[in-house]
Amino acid sequence: MNSKLFEYTLRIADDSLILGQRLSELCGHGPILEEDIALTNISLDLIGQATNLLEYAASIENKQRDADKLAFLRVDKEYKNSLLVEQPNGDFGSTIVRQFLFDSFRKPFFEALCNSTDESLAAIAKKSLKETKYHLKHSSEWVIRLGDGTSESHQRVQKSIDVLWRYHGDFFYEDEVDLALVSENIAPSFKEIKQEFHQHVLAVLEEATLKLPDNNWEFTGGRKGMHSEHLGHLLAQMQYMQRAYPNMEW
Repeated sequence: MNSKLFEYTLRIADDSLILGQRLSELCGHGPILEEDIALTNISLDLIGQATNLLEYAASIENKQRDADKLAFLRVDKEYKNSLLVEQPNGDFGSTIVRQFLFDSFRKPFFEALCNSTDESLAAIAKKSLKETKYHLKHSSEWVIRLGDGTSESHQRVQKSIDVLWRYHGDFFYEDEVDLALVSENIAPSFKEIKQEFHQHVLAVLEEATLKLPDNNWEFTGGRKGMHSEHLGHLLAQMQYMQRAYPNMEW
């Protein structure tokens, strides 16, 4: 069971870690000062979540790897993040849509994880939920603002939804890891989470005069270590200092 709990914790941690890294790339590049600060703060929140989860994962594994080693010294196939979070930032609308889809999943997920019989996961979920509620409010308001804004902003955000929606399937991927932990009430079932996710996404898109794409394209694989070409480039930057100067500490 420890190996499955380790794998499950990595999946949650890597989502936060990789999206936090993506958002950090925007520091100093926000469209307005307030939004530059907001995106940077969300990045810091996500890195904080990743740190807590990776520290717990390291304690489960018990192989003399701490949070830093798990974050910086794995190869791309060992990362278990969803495909969505590793996608490039693109324009501001694309960044917001990616964040919106992620937040729409993470809020009901953390709410359910708060009831985990694993006290450490439940505690991390409760702490992270406070931040995630703000993240969801922020990204939802921006989707509405851009979607129901100018014809240019509407067109760009709709294009981002058409491209990024195909990657949401990883959120609800289930295998023997999830099923085993669900049976022990450690992990929540995705059934109600998926329902709430879709309800929120559709409600916000309706208010934003946007729609989901008509096709049924769905790309998955991130949870099993199969990633897009974008993750390798991200890791090359994120891991450089630790690999160039092994065991360095701030």
